[in-house]
Amino acid sequence: MKCVLIIPAWLPEQIFPSKTVSSQINYWQPLGTLYVAAAMLRASHEVEYLNGAFMSHEAIMARVAELRPRFAGLYATTFGFPKAVRTADALKAQDPDLFVCVGGPYPMAEKGACLEGDGGSFDAVITGEAEVAIVELIERLSSGQGLEGLAGVDFRRGPEIVRNPPAPLIEDLDSLPFPARHLLGEKAFYIPAPGQYRRKPVTTLITSRGCNRRCIFCFQADRNRQSGNRGIRFRSVGNVLEEIELCLAQGYREIKFLDDSFAADDERAMAICSEIKRRKLDFTWFASASINQVDKPLLRAMKDAGCWAILFGADSGVQKTLNSLKKGTTLEMIRRDVGWAKEVGLRVNTPFIFGAPGETFEDGLKTIDFAVELDADFANFHALTPFPGTPLYEDRDKYGRVSADLSDRTYQSAAFVPYTMTRDQILKLRQIAFRRFYSRPRFMLRRLLQMRSWQDLQANLIGLRSLSGLWSAKNPFQGWKGKAGTVQYGEERGENG
Repeated sequence: MKCVLIIPAWLPEQIFPSKTVSSQINYWQPLGTLYVAAAMLRASHEVEYLNGAFMSHEAIMARVAELRPRFAGLYATTFGFPKAVRTADALKAQDPDLFVCVGGPYPMAEKGACLEGDGGSFDAVITGEAEVAIVELIERLSSGQGLEGLAGVDFRRGPEIVRNPPAPLIEDLDSLPFPARHLLGEKAFYIPAPGQYRRKPVTTLITSRGCNRRCIFCFQADRNRQSGNRGIRFRSVGNVLEEIELCLAQGYREIKFLDDSFAADDERAMAICSEIKRRKLDFTWFASASINQVDKPLLRAMKDAGCWAILFGADSGVQKTLNSLKKGTTLEMIRRDVGWAKEVGLRVNTPFIFGAPGETFEDGLKTIDFAVELDADFANFHALTPFPGTPLYEDRDKYGRVSADLSDRTYQSAAFVPYTMTRDQILKLRQIAFRRFYSRPRFMLRRLLQMRSWQDLQANLIGLRSLSGLWSAKNPFQGWKGKAGTVQYGEERGENG
């Protein structure tokens, strides 16, 4: 069957403030969509991928009209769901016989509710991991079978919405084909934010799925941590190395490992590092790790294998806030792990979050002090966001107020406000944090001394431009989407199911 997979059109300014967009914008390769495409291709279907990060809505529609597919799969985050609705409406207006399906994090959380209300143009929704379910869905469409009983797919049958049972998680990740990166087109389009990579082109890769932590803001397909090893399903070391070698053969020179925690299994992480080094694979890489899941020998092994940077989700500099987020970490653990990473020569990225349940403005200022104390190479300061399917979202009335506008559900615009703070305070904390962290003479001197290439110089100039915008604007995060700060908070259940 001829199929098209679409990420609906979006603009950077719809996510990032105009004053800082140049230093924050990044384009990761969409691994989830590429895995789905690979599964469809293995089943002998024709697949074209259209990415709305680089195509306008009109260009997407024109290309679909040329292709005349029988199946369209749309990807939707919470922020992107209204854009998926718009795209689905346009697809149906253009070709009423086209079968339109939606998947991604938001549909996984909301399931059949996505077919209600504004979702009237969707014929089906993928309610879990899609690699198996979508292939069977297309095969049933091809043979004229109904979708009743198809695990992992809710669908529309006339005026009725049929909710099928959930699909089991894919336990054997080695059984999946490698992501169909050849569908991406120009490799150079897909790069992290300035200063967040060493070599181009950059690709993304996961060595596992799932997480054994229980942070209240994180969505996991395995909510009860029942699959794999403590809720994590691991790929074999050999399978991971095979994909790494394929990426290098395709011309990639850096890999961003997107696992929730690359170091969740210390022995396996060490084995991956040892194999990279033994095979003398020439690439740089970047990984994330949970606090208290690394030690100095592992960090040294990562550095020796070509890793240049690591991200630790520090999140807060106040212990009671870490506890309310259910991080399972302490300030001393954060200090220790960041210190170890620095000692072995890794660059360190420490994101923080403002607006946690029970957090006050004064707590936020302490978090900024802690970020400065850690003195990481990079730091980001987000607003806590209640994505559907997370404990935070499910208990949102207990913790605070939530914006009724899905387009606010980014880490930028304070879609959630705890009862102990105001939205203006959260946005003000973000401004103070970026100003204090990146305006320090010590930080600026280090960036100058680390400069080795034209790419480094360019990243520093972009950073300076963003920093200038943070100082020149009264508050660049306030009303940055043209709303003049008039975000409405209230009950979402009626709109989102």
